[in-house]
Amino acid sequence: MAVPKKKISKSRRDMRRSHLAITPVNTVPCSNCKGFKLPHHVCPTCGFYNGKPVLEDRRQGM
Repeated sequence: MAVPKKKISKSRRDMRRSHLAITPVNTVPCSNCKGFKLPHHVCPTCGFYNGKPVLEDRRQGM
């Protein structure tokens, strides 16, 4: 089994992990209902994509 020859300092360890931070999900407002959705995806609230209805209206059941 491989064993490290020297201790890795906290600074070096943390610098290596600096790019592992979680980034927030990019969302854009829907052009129809102004709810937030992922870019280039159907709006989960109203079912519109690119200004056209793709899915049935999901707000009717609420």
